[in-house]
Amino acid sequence: MTGRGEATTGTVRRRPSRHSAKEEARWTRTVLGRDGRPLDLLTARFDQHRYAPHTHDEFTIGVSVGGSELIGYRGGHIRTGPGSIVVLAPGEMHTGGPAACDGYAYRALYAEPSLLCEGAVGGLPHFREPLLDDPGLAAALRAAHTELSVCPDPLEAESRLPWLLAALTRRHSTARPDRDEVPGAARIADAVRDRLAGELQDPPSLASLATDLGLSRYQLLRAFRTTTGIPPYAWLAQHRVNRARRLLESGLRPAEVAGLVGFADQAHLTRWFRRVLGVTPAAYRASVLPFSSPSPSPSPSLDPFR
Repeated sequence: MTGRGEATTGTVRRRPSRHSAKEEARWTRTVLGRDGRPLDLLTARFDQHRYAPHTHDEFTIGVSVGGSELIGYRGGHIRTGPGSIVVLAPGEMHTGGPAACDGYAYRALYAEPSLLCEGAVGGLPHFREPLLDDPGLAAALRAAHTELSVCPDPLEAESRLPWLLAALTRRHSTARPDRDEVPGAARIADAVRDRLAGELQDPPSLASLATDLGLSRYQLLRAFRTTTGIPPYAWLAQHRVNRARRLLESGLRPAEVAGLVGFADQAHLTRWFRRVLGVTPAAYRASVLPFSSPSPSPSPSLDPFR
């Protein structure tokens, strides 16, 4: 569970051998908030590939999703299985390859060390055990990795990944967890909602919001989730859906509405519209318009939110 012993950009499929070995890797980059730092994601499925000994500048956090990998690390070997989490520290030499004939598959992310310091005190965390058994966290990491690999929305990435990495550090490292209680949580959540709603098409990063409020990003996330029960990106997506409904009711088409409310494209709008309302934007529009008529082109006068 390594990934940078061999440079990978986009999707790489090695030529199958006569035994039809499957060797696939896909590299994706997301950004943690507007103008934030990048974070790389790797999706890999190998039957035979063996990594050369190498190190990373970042923490490597991987979730095994199939087969078994044998990782050489700290003078010994780690054998992964489906659902296991592996944490490899920056600068520590390691290798990786198949542990059995059925190969291995995993999702990995490469996090700057500072990201694993959020939500804890005592400096850079140390993981005595690189192989972790935490099914709930593994499932959450896998889900976030899968969804952000398809649609790497900056606010969604910043809402999900630092929170999950903080949970990893707090549960499994030697670092001492920071306190959970954040005074004035409701006031903080209100301020975050107001800023996100006011900058709908290009929302600020959570890091910048936290700085403005005199908080760490983890404290902001903690306060928001404690108050609302959901992370900031999910609240903003629901807020965008509510605004999209009004624009669809005015006659605009889904492709026009998506950009007006801040979704990346129509597919992004559709994904969240169905999550919140259970139907597609097109189906909703067809059901609420009294009759079919040519849709006006978008202009400032047609946007009720200007």
